Amino acid sequence: MNDTNLTTTTEAASATEAMEAAEAAERLIAEFRALPADSDRKREIITELDANAHALPFLVSVVADPGEYDLARVESATVLRLWPPADPALRHEAGRALLSALRDPEEDLVRQYAAMSLAPYTADPVVATALDTTARADEDPLVRDSARFSIDEAHRLQETGAGGP
Repeated sequence: MNDTNLTTTTEAASATEAMEAAEAAERLIAEFRALPADSDRKREIITELDANAHALPFLVSVVADPGEYDLARVESATVLRLWPPADPALRHEAGRALLSALRDPEEDLVRQYAAMSLAPYTADPVVATALDTTARADEDPLVRDSARFSIDEAHRLQETGAGGP
C-alpha cells in the first residue's frame, strides 16, 4: 500500500467517525428534547455528549436556557469548560451563555458551575470583567470561590498555551 492509499483510507475513516459522531449527537439531542423537564436522564445524555463537537451548539443552548433542568445545565457547563468550542463564534456564544447562567438569580448551583466553567472564555473582555467582579463581590461565597478557581485556571491555560483562541 502506498502513502496515497493510506492517506485516503485514513481520511475515509475520519469522515466515517465524524458522521457517526454527528448521528449519535442528533439521536441523543432528540431524546433529550422528548424527555420531561425534570428527567435526570437529561443529565445522563449531556454526559454521553461529552467531547462530541457536534453537540456543542446544543450544550450552549442548554446552559443559556433558565427554564432547563438545572442538573443538565450544570453538566453542560462542565462539558463546555472541558471542551470549549474551537470555532471563535461558537466559543464567544458559549462564553456569553455561561455568563448568562452566572447571572441567573434562581439557580445557585448553576451559577457556581457557570463561574467555574468560564476560564476558557476569558479572552472576551466582558467575560473577564464579569468573572473578576464575581470573584470579588458576589454574595454567594461558593460562586465567589468558583470564580476565583476559574481565574486561576484561565491564568494556567494562558501560561501553558492551552487556552485556545
